[in-house]
Amino acid sequence: MEPFSRRGADTSGEVIPIAGIDYRSVLESTPDAVLVLSADGSISLVNSAAERMFGRSRAELIGADHRILLADDFRHGFLKVFDALRRSSPDTPLQPFEAYGLRADGSGFAGEVACSLLEASTGTYMTVTVRDMAHRKETDASLRQAMSLLTATLESTADGILVVSSDGQIAGLNDQFVSMWGIPRELLDTHDDEAVMKFVIDQLSDPESFLGKVQELYANPDAESHDVLEFLDGRTFERYSRPQKVANEVVGRVWSFRDVTPRREAQEQARKAMNDLAEQAAQLKDLAFKDPLTGLANRQLFNDQLTEALRDPAGSSVDVLLIDLDDFKEVNDILGHHAGDQMLIEVARRLRFCVRPNDTVARLGGDEFVVLLTDVENAEEVAERIVDSLNVPVFLYGTMLRPSLSLGLASLGEKPVEPSDLLRQADVAMYAAKAAGKNRYMRFRPEMMAALVQRTDMEASLRLAVDRGDIYVNYQPVLTPRLDAVVQFEALARWDRDGEIIPPTQFIPLAERSGLIGAIGALVLRRACTEMGPWLAEDSTRSLAVNISGVQIQEPNFAEGVLRVAASCNVDPAQMVIEVTESVFFDADCGVLEQLNQLRDAGVQVALDDFGTGYSSLGRLQDLPVDAVKIDQSFVSMVRTGAEKLPILSSMINMAHNLGLLVTAEGIETPEQAAYLMDLKCDSLQGFYFSHPEPEAGLEMATLRTLHAFELIHKLRVKP
Repeated sequence: MEPFSRRGADTSGEVIPIAGIDYRSVLESTPDAVLVLSADGSISLVNSAAERMFGRSRAELIGADHRILLADDFRHGFLKVFDALRRSSPDTPLQPFEAYGLRADGSGFAGEVACSLLEASTGTYMTVTVRDMAHRKETDASLRQAMSLLTATLESTADGILVVSSDGQIAGLNDQFVSMWGIPRELLDTHDDEAVMKFVIDQLSDPESFLGKVQELYANPDAESHDVLEFLDGRTFERYSRPQKVANEVVGRVWSFRDVTPRREAQEQARKAMNDLAEQAAQLKDLAFKDPLTGLANRQLFNDQLTEALRDPAGSSVDVLLIDLDDFKEVNDILGHHAGDQMLIEVARRLRFCVRPNDTVARLGGDEFVVLLTDVENAEEVAERIVDSLNVPVFLYGTMLRPSLSLGLASLGEKPVEPSDLLRQADVAMYAAKAAGKNRYMRFRPEMMAALVQRTDMEASLRLAVDRGDIYVNYQPVLTPRLDAVVQFEALARWDRDGEIIPPTQFIPLAERSGLIGAIGALVLRRACTEMGPWLAEDSTRSLAVNISGVQIQEPNFAEGVLRVAASCNVDPAQMVIEVTESVFFDADCGVLEQLNQLRDAGVQVALDDFGTGYSSLGRLQDLPVDAVKIDQSFVSMVRTGAEKLPILSSMINMAHNLGLLVTAEGIETPEQAAYLMDLKCDSLQGFYFSHPEPEAGLEMATLRTLHAFELIHKLRVKP
């Protein structure tokens, strides 16, 4: 390098051109201040920009100590830099640094300084280039403000942001991204992008899909995407990606991640809620149209389908089969309601098996079922198949039961009929099947409806008769051969319906079904005690027998009521006999037995009526709370000539006597029957042979007829 002149007072400072270059023109053209320092720190050369920057003339600067241009803290630094440059390698650049200059007016300013060595023939110099940072500070402040705004925006968003360069390096991310992915801070500090990426994808349920989408997008730099990421821990992220561009050039890719787990959970809950609502709606529909126990159609659905079938313009056949289980209550009473439910479920299964899939089988309630048939050639075959199917035994909790049913069949005729009318016809036929002996089916006939109307009319008349007290009492004498006397009368209820005497066999069952039996029984008991009180008072050995229905005795205060009536009529309870049938003891509950024992404790006698016709008492007679038995007339009628050998009669009488029970034979109609029973030591005799039942006014004549008939028996017995 050629030597350059040092300036003194001369401000022209002529510079010698080197290699054809006018270095002065170069120095004057740069906007930065340029100073050349000698090894001792004096200023050897300056340009015009330096004069303007420091507010000093060239004459003031040339030869001056450079430290006059520096703030206090920076005055000793430049010589150290000079020394460092001389000791360093020429290829080692010195990074620009910031220093604070001092103007002639004493004001300071920040400047960016760059230093380098300059070799000349006169020695080594250091060039110092100073750039005023005032404008840069303003620019940097704006940039910092913009960056601060950008950073605040990125950090305030709920999304995790990741910026990756085109070469796959992480260029930037926000704290939300770090938090969402749970990336340890120490891992980030390693700046190991591959390790960070591995940490990320190891959390995903499908990392291959994640990487595949990344590769697909980097293969198409301008592409944008939106997909969903599923995590191993159950979280869900939405992933958005778009290219990062600088001046329309793709330099990387921006990834945005949004945690939608709460939203997805809410959506799942909403979906589940909708499914639950749909399921509940289906259940409500089932409840509305299906029987919950058996799964069959219910009454509503059956009525709808029957109505639809009857509207069919094609005129197809329609048949309704109404089914009621016989004695179903006994299953519940003996084995419990759970067993009863199992029985109903089994009956439903068998009914479905007996019909076609498109036929309707419904449970109307309780133990009542109904079948709707359409376009069936022979409904009676189906009815018979149902009866046979239900007769097959079923085993419940170790007990064999044989279901029994009464079935009523009604069919659409030539004339239109309302659904309720067709169902009522089937109901009438079903009750006719029960009346005919149960365990069978019967087809509806018009006369059945007439009988129902008659029965309904009779029930209304009976209710009116009870209200008006039109039920009266007749009495039939009971003869005791041992005393040759009538010592008992049996009170029998009678009903005169507008001049027609209705037999007890008709109106007593009607009263039991209609709930009138309690009122009728109380009326008969009070009237009998009132009318027979004087006769009973004449002889303490006399007694009054009153028939009691099995329905009556189930009333909780029955025994108290009997004793209360006896007391009000001044009748000794020991002169009263309560006659009950064997059926009251079939699985009798504790309440029935308590009622009878309460009466016996008060002195009332209990007689077992219709003895021998039941199916339980013959084997349990010794355990029953009874004092006497009355042999049913069906056994008495077996005696015709008196010469028969009837071990059953003698066995019944002997068995009763061995148990300490008195025996009365009822239904005697011939002297031969009376004589035969007297020979078997029967205690008392009763029947039309002696006397028909008579009202209270005719009891004296009835007694005379009975004794006269008894005399004829004596003659018959002594006849050679």
